[in-house]
Parts: sequence; structure tokens; C-alpha cells
Amino acid sequence: MATILLCGVDLFFRGKLEALLSNHHLITVDHTDPPDLVIVDIARVDAGEVADAYPDVPILGYTNHTDTEGLRRAHAAGFDQVVAKSALFERTHELIDPLLSSVE
Repeated sequence: MATILLCGVDLFFRGKLEALLSNHHLITVDHTDPPDLVIVDIARVDAGEVADAYPDVPILGYTNHTDTEGLRRAHAAGFDQVVAKSALFERTHELIDPLLSSVE
């Protein structure tokens, strides 16, 4: 079971992620132990700040497909994966499982 930190994820999408990732522990606040993965709503938080806060943790960012500037910022910040919001829910395990296996 991995610990996944959700940054800027609204309650609706958190519920969807909890259903899709029920075998993992999802949190929304920092703990004493670093998370195994960070999932970020790029439209709601500063990509650079998240990347700086978790330099050794895989980061998956998502936003609306029309938010090209947000996608660019996340890429520039060094996120491991950056996808459109729809792709996150269509390919959840395909996107997340490789990121989690890189930290095990």
C-alpha cells in the first residue's frame, strides 16, 4: 500500500481517485514520512512549489486539456508525468503503477 499525497485535488476528484485507488492510502496534508507519490491538480496549485517540496518523490500532474500553459509549467517544473484530467481517470493504473514501482 502506497501513500499518495493529493495537492489541490477537489473533493469530487478525490472521491473518484479513492474509488480507483482503494488499495492505497490517499492523504491531503503532509505527514512526517514523505509520500510515495504526489498527484497535483496543476490548475489549483503552483507546480514549481510542489516540485521543490518533493524533489525525490514522483509527481503526477493533471489539468484540463485546454490548459496548455499549466501543462507547460508542470513539465518545466520537472513533474514525472503530466496528463489531461480525462486521461488520469481513463488510464489511472497505467499512469500511476510505473511511478510507484520506481520508488519501491
